[in-house]
Order: sequence, then structure tokens, then C-alpha cells
Amino acid sequence: MRLLIHLILRLIGVVLLCLACTIGWVLIDAHRSIEADTASSADRVSATLQNLYWRDLLWRDGAYRNALLPVPDWESMATMKSIAPGVCIRFTRSAEPAREVCSQTEGVGSPAPKWFVDGYGALFGPHGSVTRPLTFRQRDAGLVEARAEPAAAVRQAWHQVTIMVSVAAVMALGIALLATLLIGHALMPARSIVRGLRRLEQGDHGHRLPAFGATEFSLIARAVNDLAGRLSATTAERIALTKRLFQVQEEERRALARDLHDEFGQCLTATAALGASIEAGATDRPDLADDARAIVRIARQMMGTLRGALARLRSQDLEELGLQDSLVQLVARWNASTTRRATFHLDVAGDLASVPAEAAVNVYRIAQECLTNAARHGRPHHVHLRVEHSEHVGDNTVAVSVEDDGGGDATTINAASGHGILGIRERIAALGGSLSIAAAAHGVRVAAVIPLMLPKPATRAAIAA
Repeated sequence: MRLLIHLILRLIGVVLLCLACTIGWVLIDAHRSIEADTASSADRVSATLQNLYWRDLLWRDGAYRNALLPVPDWESMATMKSIAPGVCIRFTRSAEPAREVCSQTEGVGSPAPKWFVDGYGALFGPHGSVTRPLTFRQRDAGLVEARAEPAAAVRQAWHQVTIMVSVAAVMALGIALLATLLIGHALMPARSIVRGLRRLEQGDHGHRLPAFGATEFSLIARAVNDLAGRLSATTAERIALTKRLFQVQEEERRALARDLHDEFGQCLTATAALGASIEAGATDRPDLADDARAIVRIARQMMGTLRGALARLRSQDLEELGLQDSLVQLVARWNASTTRRATFHLDVAGDLASVPAEAAVNVYRIAQECLTNAARHGRPHHVHLRVEHSEHVGDNTVAVSVEDDGGGDATTINAASGHGILGIRERIAALGGSLSIAAAAHGVRVAAVIPLMLPKPATRAAIAA
């Protein structure tokens, strides 16, 4: 999962948790508010009725005490104004039936849904009543009892919850959107870092990440830049060592070819001559003549094998004949091989004579190994070798491709850990080229592009850094 989506989901979870806490707090506050309104209504009505009681008591001087506070005075406008919405007041006098009045029960709010009514009742239960005496001096004068009307209490709670939740939901949505934009903007350097790492993976070790505003991303960019610098230096050292290794390899091949030619070649020639001499002198010994002919035959086979080994080892032909004629001889030797059923073809494009000597050796070795690979990993009938020298402004490369119809598997060759493919990759990487192994129409196509132009000064400086 992407980091941005992961953070957004976490943010949504936090917002929903905060919204749930807000709903719980609003419900508790609404319950307390209803109880506070009930208590305050009881206090206000008690004070109002107490004032009426003492007024009548003083004005009437106790003459009409039994008829104190008649109904019109008890249900007066002053008393109604003292009752909070949704609260019912019951006034009880001794020797008189209780009277009750409720204030604005229907106008508190819209009816709540059944699930809210059930949940609110299960969570808080019924509201309690609040009782106040009419006067503390004469407690038998009467009692004022206030209680929250259940339907009105639920309506009031639902009204407050809907208002607060609507506001909280809008605020939460706004905060979530703004936080998403801010998080997305804050994570933008991560994309630059990933692109930089991709370029490093592709071999662009000269790429550097810029400094970012966030300290954490700046530290990551600095670490990536340091890594790129070390990779660049390590790659340059590896390329230099690989080039030197191939130079030493060519020198060792020349020395080995020279030793084989001078020592083994002369010994085999002498052995063949000695066998022929013995055969000529053994006219009276048929068995000895047969042994001599066998010696000559084996010596000639060994000389043929030695010539093949010398052809693979020696690169003097490149200096003497040139790259194109050396490739012609290479293909001719493959066609002359009696163990191969395939026909090898050569296609040359461009002027191979202008290819530098060091690059010509590498092109020859790559073509040699590619032909060996084509014959080894399939059963081809035709193998096509194409070497093209492209020399234009800003483009001086040699392209080598070998395509066969042997039905091999390009994936298997790509994943092969043999020394042949590995040697081709290392040689091409040391030259700054590219190698591709892909499926052809009826087999496998191996293509390599080798640049002959030196890198620009800025590129060399970036590689050296």
C-alpha cells in the first residue's frame, strides 16, 4: 500500500475516533444540560411562587390563607417564563390536588429516530425529578417538583447531537482534506528520491538529489548522494580493473598461443615426421607400419585441435588482417567445423577498418562468444552474425547481433550463471555499452551496442566524483 493512502486511512481513523468521542461528549453534555435545566427551573419556579406566597400573605394578612395562590396566579405568565423548555413543573399544596404544567414540550426539536431513543434510554436511563419547598419557613405550604419530560429530553438531546455532529463532521471533513493536501505535499520529495534511486539502478551515477525543506528528507537525499558518489567511484574502479583484466587476458592468450605454437606445434610436427619415417622404414614389419600410421594420424588430429585452439586464443590476426577479415575467418571456421550442422552467415555494415584496435579486439571476442552461445544453447540451422559500425555526429558505435533459429529460451540464457554470458556482460559494461537478450522469430537474438566515443568532460567529471 502506498504511504500516502496509508496515512490518509490512518487520518480517517483518527477523525472517526474523534467524531465518536465528540458524539459521546455531546450526549453526556446534553444529559447534564437537561438535568441542570430541570434543577434551575425548579429553583426559579419555587422562587416565583414563594414571592407570590409572601405577597398574598402580607397583602391579605392571612385572612384568606386557605385560598392562597389561586390557579390563575399559579399558572401565570411569570411562572411559565421560569420553566425551561421540555421541563414539567408539578405544584402540590397540602389539602389540594397536585397541578402540573409543561413548557414548550413540542417545540424543543424534531422527533428523534427510534434507535436513538432506545440507545439514549439504555445509556442514561430516565431523568430524575427535583423537588423544592414553597418556603423554607413553612414547609407545609407546598412543594414544587420539576422533571424533564422524556420525549422532550430525547428531542433536546437529538437536537444538540445533530447540530454538534454536523459541525464536527464538516470540520473533520475540512481537516481531513487539508491534512491530505498537506501530507501529499510533504511526501512529494519521496517521489524525487525514488526517481533518483531508479536512475542509480539504471547506472546513472552522476545524478544527484537536491536539498529538501524537511530535515528527514534532506538527510535521506544526502545519504543517497553519498551512495551515488561511492557507486560512481566503485564503478569507475571496476571498469578500469575490468579493462585491465581483459588486457591481461589478451596478453596471456597471446603468450599461451605462442607457447602452444612453438612447443606443442613443433613437437607434434616432429612426431608426425618420425611416424612417417618409421612407416617408410618398416617395409618388413606390417605391424610396426600400422602403429606408425596411427601415430601420424593421431598427431595430425592433435595438430588440427591445436590449430583450433590457436585460432580461439590468438588475436594477432586482427592486427594483420583487420576486424572484418577476422570475422570472415571466424565464420568460415564455424562453417568448416564437421561437428556443426548449422550454417553461419556474416553481415557487415559500415566501415570496420576505422574501429580502434582495442575496440576491435572486444568486438571480435563478443562475436566469438555470441556464436559459441548460439551453438551451445540450441540446435540452429542458421546463425546470422551482423556487425554494424555507425559513425555519425554524436553517434559512433559498433552494434553486434547474433540471431539463430535454434528455438532456445531467452529467459534461461538471461538467468544463466555461466562464464560465457557473464564474460560478455562484463566486457560490454567495461566499455560502457549495453547488452540485450531477447526472443527472435524462431530462436534467440543477442545484441550488443558498444560506444566508441569518449564521454564528454562533464560526464567524466561526474563519474569521477
